Amino acid sequence: MAPLSNARAAEPEWRTAVSVLGEPKYPADFKHFDYVNPDAPKGGTLNQTADGSFDSLNPFVIQGNAAAGLPPSDNPIGGGLLYDTLLSQAPDQPATNYGLIAEALAYPDDFSWVKFRLNPAAKWHDGQPITVEDVIWSFNTLKTQTPLYNKYYHDVTKVEATGDREVTFTFASGGNRELPSIMGDFPILPKHWWEGTDANGKKRDISKPTTEIPLGSSAYRIESFDIGKTIVWTRVPDYWGKDLPINVGRQNFEHVRYEYFRDSTAEWEAFKKGGIQDFRPEPSIGKWMRGYDFPAFTRGDVVKAMFPRHSYGLMQGFLLNTRRDKFKDPKVREALNFVYDFETMSKNMFFGQYKRVYSYFTGSELAATGLPSSKELEILETVRGEVPPEVFTKEFKLPVFDSPQALRDNLRTAIQLMKEAGYEQTGGKLVDSKTGNPFAIEFLAGDTTDERFIGPFMENLRKIGIDARIRVVDSTQFSSRLTDFDFDITTPRSVMVQSLSPGNEQRDFWGSAAADSKGSRNYMGIKNPAIDKLIDKVIFAKDRDELVAATRALDRVLLWNYYVVPQWYDDRIKIAYWNKFGMPEKQPDYIGIDPFSWWIDTAKEQALKAKAQ
Repeated sequence: MAPLSNARAAEPEWRTAVSVLGEPKYPADFKHFDYVNPDAPKGGTLNQTADGSFDSLNPFVIQGNAAAGLPPSDNPIGGGLLYDTLLSQAPDQPATNYGLIAEALAYPDDFSWVKFRLNPAAKWHDGQPITVEDVIWSFNTLKTQTPLYNKYYHDVTKVEATGDREVTFTFASGGNRELPSIMGDFPILPKHWWEGTDANGKKRDISKPTTEIPLGSSAYRIESFDIGKTIVWTRVPDYWGKDLPINVGRQNFEHVRYEYFRDSTAEWEAFKKGGIQDFRPEPSIGKWMRGYDFPAFTRGDVVKAMFPRHSYGLMQGFLLNTRRDKFKDPKVREALNFVYDFETMSKNMFFGQYKRVYSYFTGSELAATGLPSSKELEILETVRGEVPPEVFTKEFKLPVFDSPQALRDNLRTAIQLMKEAGYEQTGGKLVDSKTGNPFAIEFLAGDTTDERFIGPFMENLRKIGIDARIRVVDSTQFSSRLTDFDFDITTPRSVMVQSLSPGNEQRDFWGSAAADSKGSRNYMGIKNPAIDKLIDKVIFAKDRDELVAATRALDRVLLWNYYVVPQWYDDRIKIAYWNKFGMPEKQPDYIGIDPFSWWIDTAKEQALKAKAQ
């Protein structure tokens, strides 16, 4: 991460954008993102679907499930469709933010604080101005009550008004290079509304779920909802930020409607029917390869498209809950990796289209490969003796199942590792050699379709004597058990996505303090002092080269501790959509697609409706 300014001054310069990876793409006077159609027409409805159910319109508490369009309760970074943030993330450049509620920001060369100057035009949907007091109240409230914010903004020690429209965040120390930028991701909430009373005169409580429609500030507001079933958003005609360059040509739909489905099969049938889900990212390679044979696709009313994925690294896998005694021994966790046969699944289920996840930052330059570089070794030396020795001398490689002999060899290795961990085979069962208790695993799943890819893994586990079972629960229970870390092994509905500029969020993913914090993303319960030290190396990296080296060092230590059985990934974005949209000639290179830069083409929509009659 190159310094954003080499100039040193008593008072840092105000700037309208910030990039952690270099210089922002657009100048201060830019008119709009270069991929959008600035003359895109407004109107029409975007119909979408959502999984499971919802019971709350407050996403900033770990209780309940927030409605679609709001930030997800398990990762409420940003403001969703309802709340504006201080800055807005650029869709076409990584780790780059432009002004939104804040028209400008400034920070010193040592990154020890950042100040924001609020846009005087910024207002809530009730017409009241967004104030410095709103910013201060929002930060103090959400950092206190929301585990993710508490970890993400751990190094922010103070927030205070330093002018009529100026707010300053002070950091615990200098050197946290991404903090000025990620402060811009913070959603600002209306203090006057949350501290007021509802229609019945009852005082509102932001620490609890609510079904009262909250006051917002962004391009959309909630028009109506039916708990657990549907929620409809409507575009705010006098939205204060509609003419900002980051918004020109975007937010073109008059309404956004989400309908909920309890399982993926019903959701798929709804898409094929039309009028319920207008476009879908296609998560199933089976459907992508063979499922698009229904009449609407055959006649060209439904279109498939693929875009390259550049915007993140990821980890997707079976997460092993080390809070359970059975998974505390690394040899047990390693053994499970020698049971998972990706190659056969890839051939039989995935059409050879998926690649194996090989890192916690798969698909990015941050992933550790080969042997450690000299920069990595220098960082790893600080934790020598606290990490597996293989970190220094061996390339991390997952077992390969490319032949029947490889299957037998890998299962034998798994059995040997389990013996070293204190288990023995008795009567075809793997039991604790001291207690005689069988080794049993329950997979927690949130959809019946999960059985398809969990089943082969369970079959191999049973071959070595492990009692493997699956429990499928509804989405509400799945979310609740994930929040409470109540599982042996699970796969979250969403992958563990990493930005190209990792930093403070690493504490929430792998930090010891997050292990017992319900609602954190440390699903595996990692409590490892060496990993905590490496997280700090990432957060306080002095430049991009050091950040990459520190992240790779962290990656190696995570991998060699076998907290996860890695699964698969696709480096393409696959979508299918009903042919009712107008789209810009290109999509943003960084995030791949920006559906909110699309618009409803009324002629195409009328043609679809005519065919449906």
